[in-house]
Amino acid sequence: MGTQSISIKVNGAEQTGEVEARLLLVHFIREDLGLTGTHIGCDTSHCGACTVILDGKAVKSCTVFAVQAAGKEVQTIEGMTTNGELHPLQEGFMEEHGLQCGFCTPGMIMSSKALLQENSNPTEEEIRIGISGNLCRCTGYVNIVKAVQYAAAKI
Repeated sequence: MGTQSISIKVNGAEQTGEVEARLLLVHFIREDLGLTGTHIGCDTSHCGACTVILDGKAVKSCTVFAVQAAGKEVQTIEGMTTNGELHPLQEGFMEEHGLQCGFCTPGMIMSSKALLQENSNPTEEEIRIGISGNLCRCTGYVNIVKAVQYAAAKI
């Protein structure tokens, strides 16, 4: 199988690479770019640990080929800080104890960011629906919802 040259804007910086057509975006992000905050959790697209923002929409990067992201913009958890300052969602997860082991947190934050971009003041039910594609095995979601509410109030 041959390779294809791609260019993707990741966290504001143009990234290029030679990839096989079958390479998943999650593997390009982690292995080629070294951005390991995007986690691989289930290999079945159920857990959401690999969630990134692709052209403004939350997507599970294990369901997208890297070549499909060519010419597009991707944001990962590493791109959430600005000048060393935590994004309100990151701050909210810290302040409201929205994480325990932290494995789901990057994907949960990226899904929450997409939610807040569409709805800046979501209800608890809307938050729960917005993060429903992300699994957390530790927290029971109560503090995750509080973290998103914290961020919504700050944003």
